[in-house]
Amino acid sequence: MFIIFIKNIFQKLIIFSILLIAIQSIHSQEYSTKSNKAIKYYEDASAKMQVYDFDATITILHKSIAADENFPEAWLLMADAYDAKNNRDSVLICCQNALKCGADKYPVTYFFMAEALYKTGKYEEAISTAKTFLDKKQFTPNQKMSIDKIIIDGKFALNALAHPVNFSPVNLGDNVNTKYDEYWPSLSSDEEMLVFTRRVPIDENNPKIFGNRQEDIYVSINKNGQWQKAEPIGPPINTDDNEGAQFITSDGKRMFFTACNRYDGLGKCDIYMSEKLGKGWSIPINLGEPVNSSYNEKQPSLSSDGKSLYFVSNRPGGKGGLDIWVSNLNDQGKWTKPYNLGDSINTPGDEQSPYIHPDNQTLYFASNGWPGMGSLDLYYSRRKPTNPPSWTIPTNLGYPINTYADEVGLIVNANGNRAYFSSDRNPEKGRDIYEFELYSQARPTQVSYLKGKVYDADTKTPLDAHFELIDLKSSKTINQATANKYSGEFLVCIPTDKNYALNVSKKGYLFYSENFTLADKDNTKPFFKDIPLQAMKAGNKVILKNIFFETNSFDLKSESTVELNKVLQFMNENLNLKIEISGHTDNVGSDALNQKLSENRAKAVVDYLTSKGISSLRMISKGYGKTQPIATNNTEEGRALNRRTEFKIIGF
Repeated sequence: MFIIFIKNIFQKLIIFSILLIAIQSIHSQEYSTKSNKAIKYYEDASAKMQVYDFDATITILHKSIAADENFPEAWLLMADAYDAKNNRDSVLICCQNALKCGADKYPVTYFFMAEALYKTGKYEEAISTAKTFLDKKQFTPNQKMSIDKIIIDGKFALNALAHPVNFSPVNLGDNVNTKYDEYWPSLSSDEEMLVFTRRVPIDENNPKIFGNRQEDIYVSINKNGQWQKAEPIGPPINTDDNEGAQFITSDGKRMFFTACNRYDGLGKCDIYMSEKLGKGWSIPINLGEPVNSSYNEKQPSLSSDGKSLYFVSNRPGGKGGLDIWVSNLNDQGKWTKPYNLGDSINTPGDEQSPYIHPDNQTLYFASNGWPGMGSLDLYYSRRKPTNPPSWTIPTNLGYPINTYADEVGLIVNANGNRAYFSSDRNPEKGRDIYEFELYSQARPTQVSYLKGKVYDADTKTPLDAHFELIDLKSSKTINQATANKYSGEFLVCIPTDKNYALNVSKKGYLFYSENFTLADKDNTKPFFKDIPLQAMKAGNKVILKNIFFETNSFDLKSESTVELNKVLQFMNENLNLKIEISGHTDNVGSDALNQKLSENRAKAVVDYLTSKGISSLRMISKGYGKTQPIATNNTEEGRALNRRTEFKIIGF
C-alpha cells in the first residue's frame, strides 16, 4: 500500500542501518566467526539487503550459517531481513539464536527482540526484554524513547486483553475481496455504493517481485442486501500508477482521492477531486496549493457540510512523521491554509486514515503514537464545542478490534451502528475488508438522510439545485450538497439530534423550504422526497416551513431567523422582484380572530424584511385566515399544515 507500505519500508531500512552500524563497530576489529566462507556469504547477503532484495538476503545467510551456525552477525542480519518482510516470528527465532552464540555483546539485539515480541502480541515478554535492554545502558535517545513506549504500550495491551470489547467481524465476501489486498473502504450514506482501494500486480507473471504492485480504485454496488462484483472505477481516475485512499461524499457524487507521481503533482502524492458525470467521472482536478505541497498529502476525508477537508501530510510544522491536518473552505469557495490538529490528535509517531463521520463531531483515525496494541491502532475522538475547534483525548477502540497487527481505514455508516475496515487477519487471503457492529460507546451521533430528485415543476427537467441543512438554533450550516445535473438525484445527511431547516435553491427558481424536527426524537429512518422547484414567474409561491410564531401570537420565534434571512438573501439577489407574504390559520377559534392573527403574522415577516433594508414598495402582507386550507382541519397534523406563512411572486 503506497499509503502505508512505502512508509514501513523506509522505517525498516532505518532499523537495518542502526543494526549495521552497531555490528560494523565490532567489524572494524573482526567478525565473530573465523570461517572465511561464512564471512563471504554474509557480505554477499549485506549487499543484497542494501538493494531491498530480502528473499535473496535470507537465502544467502542460510548458507553463511550453514558454514558456521555460531555466527551472531549472520543471525542478526537475517532477523532484519525477516523484519522487512513482516515475519516477526522468524525475527524472534533469529535473535534468540544470535544470543545463544554471543550476540549479547550487541545490546541492540534486545531492542529488536522487544519490538518483535510486542508486534507479535507477546506483551509480557516484550516488557521484560525491553527492561533488559535498558539495563545494558547502551542506547541512543531515540532508542530509549522507543523502548519506553514498548513498555507503556505493553502494559496498555495487557489491560485491553483483560477487558475485550464486543466485536464480530464479517468478511464482505468474494465479490469485494480477492487474493490481493483490499483496503480503505468508503461508503455513500445510503450504503448502496462501496468504494475501496485494491493493490494488484503490475506484472501478473511475477507477482512476488518487490515493488511489482500498483493501486486502483474499485466500486461495488449493493443490490438487495448483497455487494455486487466490484469493478475498477476506470479512467480518468485509475491510471497505470497509484490511485487510492479515496473518500466518497455522502451522496456518492464527488470523490476525493490520493494519486502519486502525476504530471501535475506538487509532491510525490497529492489529493485530487472528481465528480460523477452520468455513468462516468470527470477528469480529476489537483486541489493545488495550499492543500497540496511539495511534501506528501493523502488520505482525504470531507466533512458533511463540505467545508472542512481532513488529510494526512508530512509537511513541516507537524508533531511527528505523518500528521492529520485540516483545510477549511472560505466564503469565496477556496481552500484555506491547512492547520495541524495539534497535540490532542497528533503525536511524535504517525497518524493516518482520518475519517470524519457525517455527524461532523466524531473523528476516527489510526495511530502508532498513542498507547496501543501494535503497529497501528484505531482510535476515535469527539469535537469539543470550542472556537477554534479542539478534540477530546483519543480513545483506543480496544481489543479485539485492535491487535498487534496494523489496523487502518475505519469508517462508520451514517446510522452509527456499523463499521467497516481492512485487516490481514487471514494471511492466506491477504488484506480484506470487513464489517462489524460497532459497540455503543464508540458510536457517533446518529445521522439520517433525505434522498430524492429535484426538478422543474413545469417541465420535469432535472435540476442541479443546491441544498443547505441549517441548525435552527445556532443558524450554522450543518450539511450541504448539490443535486446531480444529469438526473437531479440528491442525498443530504441529517444528524438526528437537532431541529433543522432545509433550503433548496437554484438561480431562476423560487427556493424550497423544508423543516426537520428531530430533537428529542429517536428517528433514524431515511426520508424520501422528490422536490419540484417553481420557476420565477408571477403567481408562483412557496410555503415558508421554518417561520415560527408563539402560540396565538404574531411574535416571531428566534428559530425563524434562518428562514427570514433566506428570504432576505433571495430578495437581494432579485432586486426587481415584488412579493406577497401571506398568513394562514387553521379553523380553531373565531373567524375574526383567525383573520386578524393571519394578517399580523404576515405583517411581522414584512416588518422584519423592511428592518433589514428591503423596500416596503416591493412587498405587501395579506392575511387569509382559515379560508385557504391545504389539508384537513379534522386532525392535528392537518391543522399544523394549515397554519403557515407563504411567499408569492406578484410582479417584477
